[in-house]
Amino acid sequence: MKTAAVFFADGFEEIEALTPVDYLRRADVKVVTVGVKGTLNGNSMIVTGAHKVPVIVDMTLDEFLKEIGDKLPDCIVCPGGMPGAKHLSENKELLAFIEKCFDGGKLTAAICASPALVFGKTKVLAGKKWTCYPGMEDEADGKYIGGYSNQVFVTDGNVVTSRGPGASEQFSMELVKILEGEDTAAAIKAASQQRV
Repeated sequence: MKTAAVFFADGFEEIEALTPVDYLRRADVKVVTVGVKGTLNGNSMIVTGAHKVPVIVDMTLDEFLKEIGDKLPDCIVCPGGMPGAKHLSENKELLAFIEKCFDGGKLTAAICASPALVFGKTKVLAGKKWTCYPGMEDEADGKYIGGYSNQVFVTDGNVVTSRGPGASEQFSMELVKILEGEDTAAAIKAASQQRV
């Protein structure tokens, strides 16, 4: 079974975080929601989205890194939203883990502000075509600007980036397609379009 980790921090864009979780789980990918910045509540962490939707994540980043050890997930996802993307970009452990996954050839994905703010602080965008929320591209390290494209989403090798909330479904379906194939993606799309 393929595995994925989606990283949450206070101020995340809800649709950009939960759509990949939903679609990947429909594709039978084992998805773990990981809290990078939130509020501890007993043994749980609650991360609150940009639109005040609270989410109880599966585990904290520290717990995740300890549990996963040297075994990398097949896919990692950084949602956007503000200040969620900024919070992700400020966590050095997360940035190091993102680079480790990228170097390991794992699917490395980000949407909205996160391609610029998060991946822009790592080597992930080097030599890659990428996109992000319009106007955020200048937030990436200047050496990466040459690869910026104004497309809805861009896949370049093992890096998938997307523009924003309105592209969440396309972004998520691209991840499903890469991880589980065209047939699985088509079946999920067909099932989501059936009338009740």
